[in-house]
Amino acid sequence: QAHVVETGGGLVQPGGSLRLSCTVFGGIFNSYFMAWYRQAPGKEREVVARINIDGYISYADSVKGRFTITRNDAKNTVYLQMNSLKEEDMAVYYCNSYPISLNWGQGTQVTVSS
Repeated sequence: QAHVVETGGGLVQPGGSLRLSCTVFGGIFNSYFMAWYRQAPGKEREVVARINIDGYISYADSVKGRFTITRNDAKNTVYLQMNSLKEEDMAVYYCNSYPISLNWGQGTQVTVSS
């Protein structure tokens, strides 16, 4: 079964930026609707952004105007550009198909702190 590897997390100050990458191994990437999810301590995993194969994109209200999701089908990779980061964005970020059909990766930790 296809699996994913997420990278790009780290420690950033409020107002800073990070770019996350997620590469899918196996499967047929250009057939997947893809999404970024995040899970903060004590909270349920939530969808942050998703991108369909026809280019349709949607965002959670909490990140609209700050985050941008893109995909490169030639590289089997989906990206999440995160700008103007807030402390409430701090979470482990995961990618998966939408709806979920891939094995979860380990995620990448995003820490927003001054």
